Amino acid sequence: MRVYLPFTLPALARVLDSGQLGPGPVPGFAVTPALREAYASGDDEELEYTALTEAARASLRMLAADPAAPPRRVVLAAELPGDQVRPDAQVSEPGRVRLQAPVPLSRLVSAHVDDKAAAKDVQSAAEALPAADAGDDDARFAVDGAEGHELAWYATQELRDLAHGPEQGTEGAV
Repeated sequence: MRVYLPFTLPALARVLDSGQLGPGPVPGFAVTPALREAYASGDDEELEYTALTEAARASLRMLAADPAAPPRRVVLAAELPGDQVRPDAQVSEPGRVRLQAPVPLSRLVSAHVDDKAAAKDVQSAAEALPAADAGDDDARFAVDGAEGHELAWYATQELRDLAHGPEQGTEGAV
């Protein structure tokens, strides 16, 4: 089962140094029965993209909680046995799951990260999150500005350079 895990660049560096994600439970996003029900008309590819988008929103929340982190959303994709993934659906996040065990780095298949050109919009969105959550339309517009940026794809071999490179990987993507 493909699971999307929200991170920040400093959190990614810590995971790479420790050799695993966890100890658990680890929050993530996947194509769950609740997500399928919420998007009844979507095909598998669209549902995977929705789970990735939910993880990117969770990464934005992590950035809001860590203003020192570089303003780039990070989502790790892992391939896991279905029995390690438990639904943890919330009304606003039907794809939310919890991983019951640590995730070894060997289970990671890719990373999805904002390009450095998105940094200003991501920073504004992270700062606007509390107001957006409270219903402020202007703040919601700022959050939407970050979500308008597509995440760049990175191979697992690039993760160390991404996390530990100059400006923690602001040099661009493949």
